[in-house]
Amino acid sequence: MTLELTARVRGIKPSPTLGMAAEAAALRAEGRDIVDLSAGEPDFETPEHIKAAAREALARGLTKYTPVGGTTELKDAIREKFRRENGLTYGRNEVMASCGGKHVLYNAFQALFDEGDEVIVPAPYWVSYPDMLTLAGATTRVVETTPEQGFRMSVDQLEAACGPRTKGLVLNSPSNPTGAVYSSDELRAIGEVALRRGLIVFTDDIYEHIAYEHIAERPIENVGSLVPDLRPRLLVVNSLSKTYAMTGWRIGYVAAPAEVISAMTALQSQSTSNPTSIAQAAGVAALTGPQECVGAMAREFLARRDLVLARLGAIPGVRTAVPGGAFYVFPDVGVAFGKHGPGGVIASANDLGTYLLRHANVATVPGEGFGAPRHIRLSYAAPRQVLEEGITRIGDALAKLR
Repeated sequence: MTLELTARVRGIKPSPTLGMAAEAAALRAEGRDIVDLSAGEPDFETPEHIKAAAREALARGLTKYTPVGGTTELKDAIREKFRRENGLTYGRNEVMASCGGKHVLYNAFQALFDEGDEVIVPAPYWVSYPDMLTLAGATTRVVETTPEQGFRMSVDQLEAACGPRTKGLVLNSPSNPTGAVYSSDELRAIGEVALRRGLIVFTDDIYEHIAYEHIAERPIENVGSLVPDLRPRLLVVNSLSKTYAMTGWRIGYVAAPAEVISAMTALQSQSTSNPTSIAQAAGVAALTGPQECVGAMAREFLARRDLVLARLGAIPGVRTAVPGGAFYVFPDVGVAFGKHGPGGVIASANDLGTYLLRHANVATVPGEGFGAPRHIRLSYAAPRQVLEEGITRIGDALAKLR
């Protein structure tokens, strides 16, 4: 007798990024020289002052349960971050910490959506948005964008996507997977439409410090500061993962109306309870300590972006929009479709990703999971020599297709 899974679990798909990483790891374990351009995490070490704070927390015995939504020290550090960098002022009862940015979004979707609610998500989108919405009973209303528009949704597209059951909008700028960055004017216009339509807005800002126009210490504008009246329906989501190279520490955080934070905290109390106490102490050091490391990492990502764009530009038929942030490029690889490799015809980005991994020893992420089946995602969160080798292998592999 086999156990029957629930309909909600049967309706979701495994993360394609994790799936590709798993196959790459298996091939590497067999002795294959795999160039991994799939990783969605910085290759830098967590800055030393942050690791030192974790060691100090251990020495001080900070290894017990904390309040579900985070310690007072972490909440105050989060509040100060929003004030200092985003021009947003929140009380302690309006912020909370969770086990990563993904956990924040999962809690929020569960707290705010019911069966049949529609949520607008511009495509290409982060792979987890649709499945997390499905688990909340909501329907994803996808808005297609193109490289020609910089992968940015227009206000006309937003207006056209709104229907009688549309309840929410998810914004991700800079974007995973495209690196697209909305301008202040675009954010303001989108925020005003969302306000007029009564949408709940989720602004997923985890790559905000890897927006290249902000490296020179320009203010990081948020839709909440640009459209202040939106605040009662706004959730500002962030994490320490990308900004401080702390992916494994699992600290995400959010600012939202107090009643939403209360509901999310109650939900979290019945699932994970608090984030790890030691990681919270490290998070305080990250948010309140020296910030020079943040700009240094962003400047290196910019140099890597330019290197990757130049190398991809030399591959015939591969077209790539210039990303304004994050650490991904998202080239259109349709030039390979219909050609043949050792495994047969290349009919999709998934086929191409499999071909590149198995026959060129390069791990990428196919675009199907991002809602963009003509594209693959390449991460340039890797040393420059690795990037050069990876792009060379991709170019050689594409040239061998017939």
